[in-house]
Amino acid sequence: MTTNIVLCYPVEPRHLKFFAERFPDAHVIDAGQERIGEEIFQADIFVGHAKVPVDWQRVVEQGRLKLIQSSAAGLDHCLVPAVIDSNIPVCSASGLFAHQVGEQTLAILLGLLRGLPVFFRQAQAKEFVRRPTDDLRGKRVGIVGLGGNGRRLAQLLAPFGVTLRATDYYPVRKPPEVLELWGAERLQELASLSDILILSLPLNARTQGLISEDVLRAMPRGGYLINVARGQVVDEQALVGVLQDGHLRGAGLDVTYIEPLPAESPLWELPNVIITPHVGAQAASRVDDSTQLAGENLLRFFRGEQLLNIVDKKLGFPHPDVMAVNQ
Repeated sequence: MTTNIVLCYPVEPRHLKFFAERFPDAHVIDAGQERIGEEIFQADIFVGHAKVPVDWQRVVEQGRLKLIQSSAAGLDHCLVPAVIDSNIPVCSASGLFAHQVGEQTLAILLGLLRGLPVFFRQAQAKEFVRRPTDDLRGKRVGIVGLGGNGRRLAQLLAPFGVTLRATDYYPVRKPPEVLELWGAERLQELASLSDILILSLPLNARTQGLISEDVLRAMPRGGYLINVARGQVVDEQALVGVLQDGHLRGAGLDVTYIEPLPAESPLWELPNVIITPHVGAQAASRVDDSTQLAGENLLRFFRGEQLLNIVDKKLGFPHPDVMAVNQ
């Protein structure tokens, strides 16, 4: 029987040609978001990120799907209980866009420290008023989640003269830029030692709401929270509270609990918040890079070799030993 490779990410004709030439015995289906809900049932291999509802329970029960290759690092779009409990291997794009996420983080962080939200508002009112700014140099930075994105962040931040600490579910292979790498259970301690806390952890049952009011208030007064992970890892109501009462000086959010962020959210009006619309992993080469990773992993799958970025489905991310990039 012909193997069906069903794609659900914004491919162009050249990407379809890539798959057709690399896997001449397979049938490639470009489902897109419009048809993935029905085409997924024809898939032996799924590549992409379905942003519309998919009946994964029925897919698993059908018994046809043999591999999920996500085009995103986050896997909340497919890691539902039925998939987690199945024998279908899931591979992520963890670390593939670490450079872009790193640049987005720096843009947001430096914007907050140098007072850009205030100065942008001044510019709109044609006000030329000098106001205090803050410095990155000398800050204590905590990174929650030291996967591909977190490790790239450490590389980018180290030259600014900061002190770096991190937590991770797999606290192994400490990068030289990081002073201390701890297990995830030491999150509260990390927060207490972090003038800046950067979130680059996956969303799963263990991390939803992990950044609670207790964690936020453990941070030193005047600190900053940067979230380039998933909005649901933060108690958003608690975040609003610590920003409004001045415990935190600012927050940079590329992700929010609900996306798009509702118009009535108080986060829109806070002068010490930068919000970007989940663009951290955007890249000119994103589709090309996703296609290359999928192509390599599909070759490995057909050959029965070790897959790259294969996910521990209970945790929702790959073990460091099987990461493909930026390790």
